[in-house]
Amino acid sequence: MVDITTNKLDNANYSIAAKVTTKILESKIDKLAKEAGKQLKVDGFRKGKVPTHVVKARHGERLTQDAEAEIVRELLDRGLRELDIASNRVIGQPIFKKYEKTQEDLDIEIEVSITPDIDLSGYEEIAPHYEKPQTSPQEVEERVKGLVEAQAPFVKIEADRGVEEGDMTVIDFEGSIEGVPFEGGKAQHFSLRIGSGQFIPGFEEQLKGMKMGEEKTITVTFPSDYQAKDLAGKETQFSVTLHEIQAKGEAVLDDALAQKLLGGEADATPQKVHERVKAQIDSEKLSKLYNEELKPKMLEALVEKFHFDLPNNIVEQEIDAQVNQKAQTMSKEEIESYKNDAAKLDELRESVREDAQASVKATFIVDSLAKALEIRVSDEEVSQTLYYEAMMQRQNPQQVIEYYQKNNLLPAIKMGMIEDRLFSKLLDLNNKDEQEEI
Repeated sequence: MVDITTNKLDNANYSIAAKVTTKILESKIDKLAKEAGKQLKVDGFRKGKVPTHVVKARHGERLTQDAEAEIVRELLDRGLRELDIASNRVIGQPIFKKYEKTQEDLDIEIEVSITPDIDLSGYEEIAPHYEKPQTSPQEVEERVKGLVEAQAPFVKIEADRGVEEGDMTVIDFEGSIEGVPFEGGKAQHFSLRIGSGQFIPGFEEQLKGMKMGEEKTITVTFPSDYQAKDLAGKETQFSVTLHEIQAKGEAVLDDALAQKLLGGEADATPQKVHERVKAQIDSEKLSKLYNEELKPKMLEALVEKFHFDLPNNIVEQEIDAQVNQKAQTMSKEEIESYKNDAAKLDELRESVREDAQASVKATFIVDSLAKALEIRVSDEEVSQTLYYEAMMQRQNPQQVIEYYQKNNLLPAIKMGMIEDRLFSKLLDLNNKDEQEEI
């Protein structure tokens, strides 16, 4: 039996230490070798009858690793029992503070961390009071005007003028490089709005001033990162014929246009468009206030109000994450300087420690409060949110969801949604008259 020493470092961290003699380690190795000998097939020996010394000679390094791993597991199990800590309270991976192997023994010291207990008394006090943002009639009118103008049709002009910014042109074009046409570089009666940025930089600019019926050769250069590698970076000539110039007509906000703007609602009216636009602007302003002011204030207030010991291993993980994030903005030379200078790297880690501790602390508080107030977000809700956002950004929803799954980002999305629901509820406690769904 190995003597072990346990020590409570604080309310979230404990140490477990022991010196394991070489004799005990060899005994573990022999036991594992004997068990392996019953399963291995080795030429010259019957299955299940491979001698221990043969197994050790062939797999000695692996057996030693397995024996040491078994000793560590047993050490952890015994230590947790002596400390009276349930295994389901252990969080993260243990930290090896010492692992020294000599001819006489194996000297091990492990630090384990547990989920902290948090006294949530007074959590209701952290939500700040705020005034609901107001939306003026002028803001509503300006937004509605923009929506209506966007629906106005393009109408062929009769005036004898050249192409201007914002016009819709109807053109034929054919592109060539050194006189040789290239695939995909030709179209007839193509509609191109000037200023849309739809074509290669410089193309739309050179259409300005052209009149209907005019022909022109436009010279542009494909971007160096153009998706078609055979065209990237090459100077190109386009023969262009301008058939029509169309300018924005006028649109009137009537019941028919209101129905279109409101997604086909049968009882749509111009008044309802104004009401819906006002509600949308109200929501945008409240969301901006929440994200830029209220949410940071609540996070800061939570961190300041509650005091408890943090799991050291989780703090170290967060420090790793923040250091890696900083490394994304470093040059190769900077990264190498940290790799080659342990003291410099330690200094960098210490510089982010306070922020890392605050981040870990906030995460534990939010998680504890969410459980106490029974705030939950299902996996289905996370997927639905990602699906909707992908659709709004004209991305493939399934590909977006698969990307988040592959990169293990779904837990962070869920935590963010839980956090927002929690803070919305806390704001509601202190701002019942002002609060709306954020």
